[in-house]
Amino acid sequence: MAKIVEIVKGPIDFDEALAAARSPRNGGLATFYGSTRDNSDGKPVQRLFYEAYEPMAVARMEAIAEEIAERWGVTDIAMVHRVGEVPIGEVSVFIATGSAHRDEAFSACRFAIDTLKDTVPIWKKEFFDDGEAWVGQTRSGREDGE
Repeated sequence: MAKIVEIVKGPIDFDEALAAARSPRNGGLATFYGSTRDNSDGKPVQRLFYEAYEPMAVARMEAIAEEIAERWGVTDIAMVHRVGEVPIGEVSVFIATGSAHRDEAFSACRFAIDTLKDTVPIWKKEFFDDGEAWVGQTRSGREDGE
């Protein structure tokens, strides 16, 4: 069993993350790379910034990995999220799951990114030519518009 769950302040080390999900016992390896886009809602994005409450974020990511192990038997996992400024086109989140069969690897990877996005205290701020905006949840934890 290998597991990497971390928040990083610079580029993600893909070789290290993939090594955590690779094993001779695994016939399937699923990955997800989340890259920063140059647009949002039809507006050009100049740059992005991610902020996290790191102790809680890592604890929540660990809980996601534990749930994946319980539900799909997938214990070889990497879940890495970048914080700070992330230039357009670079990867902000990377997930890799390895399992004996592809179905479990795909299901675990999909669950990991969906649950991370929904529950982990990591926030994204987009910068435009005419201003900036936090995306999704506000820093106070309330949904935008509440």
